[in-house]
Amino acid sequence: MTPETLQDSYATTRAMLAEFMPPPDADREARLILCHALGYSAAQLLTRLSDPWPPGDGPGRLIATLTARMARQPLAQIIGEWAFYGRDFHVTRDTLTPRPDTETLIDHALGAPFTRMLDLGTGSGAIAVTLLAENMQATGVATDISVAALSVALRNATRHGVAARLALQTADWCDGITGPFDLIVSNPPYVTAAAYATLPPEITDWEPRQALTPGSDGLQAYRAIVAAAPTCLSPGGRLLVEIGHDQGDAVARLFRDGGLDAVAIHPDINGTDRVVTGQCP
Repeated sequence: MTPETLQDSYATTRAMLAEFMPPPDADREARLILCHALGYSAAQLLTRLSDPWPPGDGPGRLIATLTARMARQPLAQIIGEWAFYGRDFHVTRDTLTPRPDTETLIDHALGAPFTRMLDLGTGSGAIAVTLLAENMQATGVATDISVAALSVALRNATRHGVAARLALQTADWCDGITGPFDLIVSNPPYVTAAAYATLPPEITDWEPRQALTPGSDGLQAYRAIVAAAPTCLSPGGRLLVEIGHDQGDAVARLFRDGGLDAVAIHPDINGTDRVVTGQCP
């Protein structure tokens, strides 16, 4: 690929990506790939599309990045970071890429005061780090069964200045965790075994399976979290979990059967059920 202008590169990159993704996504990723190759912001790229390639190794980075993306590696892993709730987070193959859907969980968590929070299955740490960065008076604990994921979470906590207020702990959900907490949050694996088999290779080939699916009906993690919640939550403390689009009623039922009050299902920005909330009596 030896284009004369950045616009040529953009058009070629977009066309290649459109072979396996919708045009709007191909357009967005083409811009991100060029920004990464050039070291430009989105605004800089927009104003310089008619320019020739500047001196340097940008074309080489473009080719390397596009080659990896055509192999269906997620762009976040190639670039090494991804934006979430206005901050950039380090990403590796040991963690899920932070997704916009999860920002709904953040919005509801920040909807009431909290001083001590627990993030179960933290992965990259995006949820815990964001909550502590938004609430400077709070402290927290974040758990994961993956030591590699906790290493990524520590890097992100340090990057965003909350490492001193966030304890990272290897744990299977709430095992060994000492409460009480006035806020527990989790984006657990919830994809059913059947649905996982239909996911694109960006997910099944590159992201950690244990962070995506527990197999079977996808509800195992919720059962474990709800069972432990009464001993980890303070009176009046809140539990918030992200859910799959068709799991709202089932998870809400688990919350109620587990003794939680004020159980509610909340949609994301697209109107899809995304978060279930409940409160300890």
